[in-house]
Amino acid sequence: MNERFPHLLKTPSIATDAFVAPSADILGAVTLSSQSSVWFGCVLRGDVEEIYVGERSNIQDRTTIHSATGGPGTFLGNDVTVGHGCVLHACRLENWSFVGMGAICMDRSIVSSHAMLAAGALLPPDKVVPEGQLWGGSPAKYLRDLRPEELENFESVCERYIALSRRHLSLNQGKS
Repeated sequence: MNERFPHLLKTPSIATDAFVAPSADILGAVTLSSQSSVWFGCVLRGDVEEIYVGERSNIQDRTTIHSATGGPGTFLGNDVTVGHGCVLHACRLENWSFVGMGAICMDRSIVSSHAMLAAGALLPPDKVVPEGQLWGGSPAKYLRDLRPEELENFESVCERYIALSRRHLSLNQGKS
């Protein structure tokens, strides 16, 4: 993937069963773990610090992920859902977290395990969405606790994206 950028010293590490859409750009120190998926139009630019994507996590269309020069990398745990058109910059999304469409997570912000940042929200630097909470707005603030059925939906979304990525991989096997 770094053929166009030979000056980068690190190349992506992509699990053989991860799905990367043909129009996604992944370069530098990026790790994609087993059954993770990066969808159409995404950019994961690990040219200044590491980007790590855990197992079964899905990064939906047109999301941009980057890190701060000399600062923290960007970390996504296992079973994370990132909605369409998000911007993640030098932040941390813990296992089973959910970031809604068009949301922005800034430097050193954290979306805790089993927490959700609502669509269109802006999570400022150093803010933490605690476990079990929904935050939204710009800047993001506590809205309410998540209901049990919403937390169960986190798992079903991950399962749907794994199944969809398997279909895309099987349809494209053998194509150059």
